[in-house]
Amino acid sequence: MTSANIIKKTGNIRAKSRIKILTAARTEFVLQGFRGATVQSIADRAELPKANVLYYFKNKENIYHAVLEDTLEMWDQGIGDIEANEGPKIAIEKFIAAKVRMSFKEPEASKIYAMEIIQGAPHLQDYARTYQRQWVREKAKLFQQWIDNGEMAKVDPVHLIFLIWSATQHYADFDTQILTIMNQADFEENDVEQVIAFLTDIILRGCGLI
Repeated sequence: MTSANIIKKTGNIRAKSRIKILTAARTEFVLQGFRGATVQSIADRAELPKANVLYYFKNKENIYHAVLEDTLEMWDQGIGDIEANEGPKIAIEKFIAAKVRMSFKEPEASKIYAMEIIQGAPHLQDYARTYQRQWVREKAKLFQQWIDNGEMAKVDPVHLIFLIWSATQHYADFDTQILTIMNQADFEENDVEQVIAFLTDIILRGCGLI
């Protein structure tokens, strides 16, 4: 085996181990919270020795930060960028569809983020004050531009973003409640499309885009 192949194989093992640890960690943080989860419980769920987990992440705090960072990166990539030349209708449709699909696909990530925010965002203060605040301001400015041009109704751009966030993440954060009320064991693919269609229709109507 060449040196390049050894490096590639080692890299694959590291990547797979990292994914395995973070997947287990998401479940533990949802079930036990940050305080209740332990490196040992994460290692047990990942079916790895505790020493292996500590090799990749020095402590529980580092694991938690990695889980949060992966969640934020996933949302950024999934939502993508809202382009001015697309217009408000397409931008809102893309935003809603991306957020709904992520809520159904990765509910644990959304729950951990929600729990972090409810607790005062002790590990996300810098992110909330810098990147997230700037992202909202930029998108709100774009929506305001469309409003000023008469391309959509006069709504509060910031609260529109809050509405889309809360409406889409509800299906992740309160999935147990929703499934109980709907008398279902789990969500199905047509549920995802129905939610996307419903929220898109309601929000576009409220923005005067239908």
